[in-house]
Amino acid sequence: MVTAGVQGGGQPPATPPNPPVAERTPEPPPVPSRTTQGSGGSKGPGWGALIAAMVGTAAISVGLTMGLSLGPSATEGNAQPVASQSEDRTPVFTGEIPDWEAVAAAVEPATVTISVSSGEAGGTGSGAIIDPSGVVVTNNHVVATVANGGEISVTLSDGRVYPAELVGTDPTTDLAVIRMLGEPQDLVAVNLASSESLKVGEPVMAIGAPLGLSGTVTTGVISALDRPVAVSGDGEGSEPVITNAIQVDAAINQGNSGGPLFDPTGAVIGINSSIASLSNSAETAGSIGLGFAIPVDLVKSVTQQILETGTVKHALLGVTIGSGIAEVEGTSQVGAVVGEVNPGSAAEEAGLRPGDVIVGLDGHPVVSGPSLTGYVRRYVAGDQVTLDVVRDGVKQQVPVILQEK
Repeated sequence: MVTAGVQGGGQPPATPPNPPVAERTPEPPPVPSRTTQGSGGSKGPGWGALIAAMVGTAAISVGLTMGLSLGPSATEGNAQPVASQSEDRTPVFTGEIPDWEAVAAAVEPATVTISVSSGEAGGTGSGAIIDPSGVVVTNNHVVATVANGGEISVTLSDGRVYPAELVGTDPTTDLAVIRMLGEPQDLVAVNLASSESLKVGEPVMAIGAPLGLSGTVTTGVISALDRPVAVSGDGEGSEPVITNAIQVDAAINQGNSGGPLFDPTGAVIGINSSIASLSNSAETAGSIGLGFAIPVDLVKSVTQQILETGTVKHALLGVTIGSGIAEVEGTSQVGAVVGEVNPGSAAEEAGLRPGDVIVGLDGHPVVSGPSLTGYVRRYVAGDQVTLDVVRDGVKQQVPVILQEK
């Protein structure tokens, strides 16, 4: 499991600098505490208390639990298109209770259990078949221990077991792609939906192998969207994994990492990656109804790049950022505070200045430094975004063409 600092409600830290990122074992959470890759008198809290509550949770990833160390980039496999991707989703709120029995029966064959071993290290996670040829998406932290050598095996819902190879990994988003070997037949691939149409309160179902119990189905609802979650990276000096995640109350535990999160139509809307926990130990952490999933639009972008090139390129704004508050026409608003602007960066070319407070990106509210980072990581170099920037109490829109990281 991986611990990480999560911004609650909007994740801005109590002070402008970014919150510290915990190691693979969770750091003691504040009160009220929040864990996972996942996450008060009669008078409301002051802004300082609000910001602290929004950021100080510890997140724990829910896959591999031993010997995780990030190695060099994974081997490239033959590029294959990601199959079964669809942007069409049947309306969820039809006035009827979701038929989870039917959904589970239809999608369970596309959900797999992943086992890895490398020397004395090993663990279990989950994955989703995204191409009937045997291509599987999972979390990077599930397979990171075999980046420098080791064995991966994939167990299907019908009990068949196949060896697998690592196609590529992206530690920045905690995603990885593996491919089953041995020419497996009659595989079922998941249908990938879109993140844009998701709504808070929408029913969801997770399938995976929590605690090694393959094919476990849990249900719940989307508790929040764009929840900034920060998890320490694999290996000393590695950058933290920051995701504006889908928060759910479906039970997620160790071993669920890399498994799919489904909507009532049976389409994948995210990849489960972490949980919130009250425990300070990854060994004893368990579900408390705060789970986090990587949105499927980000999953599609990353997996497509891995399959086509073996690597992933991310966008870069080119600023150092913290979290703070801007005053706009007499109203206080949380956002991402610009510290330094890198020379020659996209930010400098767009005219951003130190002290600017970024409160929105392409219509999405930016509530903290990690929140901004999570949004930027959804884009690729060359994309243009529009920032809502507060400078000297005045809000303005600033177009920015992002550069390659």
